[in-house]
Amino acid sequence: MKFLRELLAAILGVIIATGIMIFIFIAIISASASALGEDGKPTVKNNSVLELKLEKTIKDYAPKSSDPFEQLLELDDERLGLNQILNAIENAKTDDRIKGISINTLFINGGIAQTQAIRDKLVDFKESGKFILAYADFYLQKNYYLSSVADSIFVNPVGEIDFKGLATEILYYKDFEDKYGVKMEVIKHGKYKSAVEPFITNKMSDANKEQITSFLNSIWKELITDIAKSRDKTPEELNIIADDLLARNPELAIENKMIDGELFLDEYESKLKVASGIDVDDELNKITIGDYIATGKGRIKSSASDKIAVVYAQGEIRYGKGDENYIGQEALIKALRKVRKDNKIKAVVLRVNSPGGSALVSDIIWRELALTKKEKPLVVSMSNYAASGGYYISCGATKIVAEPTTITGSIGVFGMIPNVHQLAGKMGINAEQVGTNKQSVGYSAFEPLTDSFHNTVKESIEDIYKTFVNRVAEGRGLTFAQVDSIAQGRVWTGVEAVQNGLVDQLGNLEDAVEVAAELAEVSDYRITNYPRYKKDFKDAFKPFAFMKASKENLIKEELGSENYTLYKNIKEFSELKGIQARMPYVLEIK
Repeated sequence: MKFLRELLAAILGVIIATGIMIFIFIAIISASASALGEDGKPTVKNNSVLELKLEKTIKDYAPKSSDPFEQLLELDDERLGLNQILNAIENAKTDDRIKGISINTLFINGGIAQTQAIRDKLVDFKESGKFILAYADFYLQKNYYLSSVADSIFVNPVGEIDFKGLATEILYYKDFEDKYGVKMEVIKHGKYKSAVEPFITNKMSDANKEQITSFLNSIWKELITDIAKSRDKTPEELNIIADDLLARNPELAIENKMIDGELFLDEYESKLKVASGIDVDDELNKITIGDYIATGKGRIKSSASDKIAVVYAQGEIRYGKGDENYIGQEALIKALRKVRKDNKIKAVVLRVNSPGGSALVSDIIWRELALTKKEKPLVVSMSNYAASGGYYISCGATKIVAEPTTITGSIGVFGMIPNVHQLAGKMGINAEQVGTNKQSVGYSAFEPLTDSFHNTVKESIEDIYKTFVNRVAEGRGLTFAQVDSIAQGRVWTGVEAVQNGLVDQLGNLEDAVEVAAELAEVSDYRITNYPRYKKDFKDAFKPFAFMKASKENLIKEELGSENYTLYKNIKEFSELKGIQARMPYVLEIK
């Protein structure tokens, strides 16, 4: 009886605790809704300034979460959808309540291609005649690149401007492996397939240095060309400023016409008031891009019956369901089959932002896209990355459109397996295997890699590489030899990829949609987005499921954005399974 009483008491306690939590969540939401307005949405006041803050994670596609706990805790508000940002800026052009845009962000938590897309949309916004002003306590290069589009740029009087050219850093682990007896067994195809280079050498190869130098120069040329147009300078002048750090402080930056003045924030806000046509003593009405999107301005309204489907493939490619953070074959196959069955959808745009991943999943998705292409025009739009597996799923499209700063190509494959044989020996650990057949035991991390296992994996990698190259050759109308000469795991920018035939033209997502519409011969259409991610309600209520939703957020807060990115990359690399067609590392260009 005592046991039953304790059990019932425990159950009752859980029920009461759950009820209290739900009550608190409802109270929080009610309070938030009352603070925002009757419908719980932010409102746009007259004479408002749209404030462009981009410190939240920018994803090409950030659909509203179906996880009730994420919604209750507002965890899905920690990211912005690029498509929504661009639509919001487009809507602001004709919104009489919006007088102009203020770029006021310390960091841009997105890639260079995404930043370029936003900047291009701001160039278009200026055609409305409305103002764009920019301010920051300090400027990093990506932030300055975006802000350079403004009519005037201002910085805090004690701030700094980082303008010195692009660079990246790669860590090498070979000496560490030798010292501690933990190594990665590597099997690859492609002299440029530098994904595994840090594990087999302690310095950068000439081939890797060649490709990195090439795409950094290509990206830098794009950035300074855009900046030069906006600041009425030449690329040559900007290179001199970068070489000699002639914008390192406000005085030098003003002297060299990189910024227009040094102001404190209150002085900058006074300029915003004047530009908005209100008195300097009046209250400045600002609305952030996130809140503006929440009012419904993150989409373009249309009554057209014909549709163009934009199918988003973002993140690493892994075997599984897939969600907004990684590409799984299940979600994409489901989306593509829905798209094919919908007679109102006249064409498909696959928006790719991926460094690649599983070669198997890449080929599964490639097949589904091939079936889609047979029924409807298929255009690929490339974002920050469409490399290796990301290019694999792109290569069969009717047309491929890339941003100038997209990193693509990387046509190559590798296998990488951890081995702790030396470490185990130092610790006095010995592993013994028993099996029924010659090959039944397979690979053991506690034993040296055998020639037999190495040859078997090498054969698989060679077969997959040949398949990859053949897929590209078929899709791009090239010979195997032509593709092989620009493959070998080498990465290219969008500009370089147009020159070598891997990409058809340069442009953004909007341009890709226009290409798709032309191929489908439709002029009046609206955009519909896929996949539609849904979470089973029961999954959300599994033990501690709601804690998982906030775990990543807490880690990011503790580590900081840069350290969190490093943590995430290492974690993802440690979870790789099967033969990979992927980028070596998500390069942090700074």
